[in-house]
Amino acid sequence: MGDPGAVFKAYDIRGIVPDELDPELCRAIGIAVARFLRPERLLVVRDMRPSGVPLCEAFADGARSEGTTVVDLGMASTDFLYFASGRLDAPGAMFTASHNPAAYNGIKLCRSGAQPIGRDTGLLEIQQLTTEILGAPPSPRSTPPAPLEHLDLLSDFARHVRSFVDLESLRPLRVVADTANGMGGLVLPIVMEPLPFELTILFPELDGTFPNHPADPIQPENLRDLQESVLREGADVGLAFDGDADRVFLVDEHAQPVSGSLTTALVAVAMLEKYPGSTILYNLVCSHVVPEVIAEHGGRGIRTRVGHSFIKATMAETGAVFGGEHSGHYYYRDNYRADSGIITAMVVLELMSRSGKPLSELLAPFRRYANSGEINVTVADPHAVVESLAQHVAAEGAAVDRLDGLTAEYPDWWFNVRPSNTEPLLRLNVEASSVQDCDRHLGALIELLTSRFGALGPDAAAEGSRGLAR
Repeated sequence: MGDPGAVFKAYDIRGIVPDELDPELCRAIGIAVARFLRPERLLVVRDMRPSGVPLCEAFADGARSEGTTVVDLGMASTDFLYFASGRLDAPGAMFTASHNPAAYNGIKLCRSGAQPIGRDTGLLEIQQLTTEILGAPPSPRSTPPAPLEHLDLLSDFARHVRSFVDLESLRPLRVVADTANGMGGLVLPIVMEPLPFELTILFPELDGTFPNHPADPIQPENLRDLQESVLREGADVGLAFDGDADRVFLVDEHAQPVSGSLTTALVAVAMLEKYPGSTILYNLVCSHVVPEVIAEHGGRGIRTRVGHSFIKATMAETGAVFGGEHSGHYYYRDNYRADSGIITAMVVLELMSRSGKPLSELLAPFRRYANSGEINVTVADPHAVVESLAQHVAAEGAAVDRLDGLTAEYPDWWFNVRPSNTEPLLRLNVEASSVQDCDRHLGALIELLTSRFGALGPDAAAEGSRGLAR
């Protein structure tokens, strides 16, 4: 039986199947969710991982034993669950491990209206309930389980996605999408079918063993098949989705990757054209180009902490129409303040259609800085290192910001370093005016962290992300 303490994370539940996450644990989680939320109906969705079937069934059985009707929406993407939760005004559970390897699975939870459930908004209480349920002796079922219903909303979701663009403005474009054997292979064709795009999908087969490459598009090596296909097909744009298709990364017509920051800036322009003077959110790791572009187009930019729970809460407080994160998550007020990779792809395709310009030309005004991408640095005590580093950079005269970890601003460059929520890691981002300056400052920071603060140096896998943000 799995251990709740090993799988409950800051924003979701995730672990290796069956060593950490198994049907017995999922049944207990289902009971805990039903007891905590007390819903009449609970929505369940799963991705294409084979382990999702028994885990989802066990979770549903647990919830139904508490008198909660479970509505099985089948296989779909995470942003589909958020749509369904908003449309049906019911809480939901998405069984997915997103970009993690095939051995993993997990659960993303939301309240009615797609409101997030994280560690500070209910997940800790659900973990405690789960632990109590597992520790109690089993009790005989005294009443029949609540019903299990089935509902197909994929066509409704596709119409919802298309509602974010002016369909009359769309022109023929050649699009290549790498769905990495993930849920994009199911959802994207349904959304795109009536549109004037020539769509080629790489690895559309739903296969949770990921036989072609990992479903993690933030890593440059996982974009290579898409880049080669864009050049070979003469495509206008490439789209790379993660396993549960809630994130998307772009590749331009020259096969150059587009960072999450540049995509945030591009979509912000589109949102401000549609809603002049509106509020746009961006997390503090986004490039400085994002607030600059928002201001230049008459918007009000608000900087937030990293993480979907903070973005969604701030959207609710401010009425922001859009929010973007460097990690490829993009949030929309009219999507129940939830993130969607496929809506973002549609907004970009509409921009390209209306402008008649290639993606590289649309992005050219935003390529103002060089960014390291997110690099993981292993340390024994991340929080202690951040505190020591804050004192060090303040003594150097940097402007120090503690909104999320440590942000240090210098006249011509800046960096942010944040402790991981789940591992003994620091997540480091550096931005400067040129690649050479960015590399120089990054090297000096890593040298400081290793020589003075005992860091073990950057993880090899994280180093691969550096080029993506440039």
